[in-house]
Amino acid sequence: MSKKIKVLLATFYIISLGLILYAVFSLIDITRIGDYEYLRDKTQILIELKNQNFLIFFILFFLFSVIWVLLLGFGSPIALISGFIFGKILGTILIIFSFTIGCTLLYTLAKIYFRDLIIKYLPKKIHNMKNIFNKNELVYFLLFRFFGGGGVPFGIQNILPVIFDMKIKNYFYSSFLGLIPSVFIINSLGEGIEIIIENEKVPTYYEIITDPNIYFPLLGFAVLLIISFFAKKKFFNEK
Repeated sequence: MSKKIKVLLATFYIISLGLILYAVFSLIDITRIGDYEYLRDKTQILIELKNQNFLIFFILFFLFSVIWVLLLGFGSPIALISGFIFGKILGTILIIFSFTIGCTLLYTLAKIYFRDLIIKYLPKKIHNMKNIFNKNELVYFLLFRFFGGGGVPFGIQNILPVIFDMKIKNYFYSSFLGLIPSVFIINSLGEGIEIIIENEKVPTYYEIITDPNIYFPLLGFAVLLIISFFAKKKFFNEK
């Protein structure tokens, strides 16, 4: 039975990822990704869809975010788009809840069906973190999330606690609280980009960087990266 479920989950993963990639490449011309007017036109379509039926669009984006996390997707792009479409406050709320639910579902599935596989293939330096988290899994994993995962990719962060058998409720609470700083910063940046793109005039790079809606989130992101660097050294050098 367990083998059949693993095959089913793997099939779901491959099909879902394939559909998402197909949709992205069908709707977006990658060769024009640096074209300001092209980006403005495409983003206006998203804004118009949101304005036409806010509740349905909000729910669909929420469900997509949950599924995206289940597929081991990167967190930053979705958080950036969320801030762009919904603003930093509502966007942060949406992403915190959707990511926390998606992460918890992913962790639960990984813990039940893929524990041995994860333990086998996770890098040894990540296994060294087990001794740290076992001291107080709730506090240490919350700090780990708070510091942006110490440089560990988002998908790996979400399944990492499998190696020390973290309680699901502790995983949920530490993810919910720990994700707030980084998600808020990225959503703020997304909102800043949306404000700039609304302008008819094409801004210069200097105007973009010196816009308070851009450089404050970037400054916060830089601080988070510095903290993450030192946190990563602390975690990975732990024997």
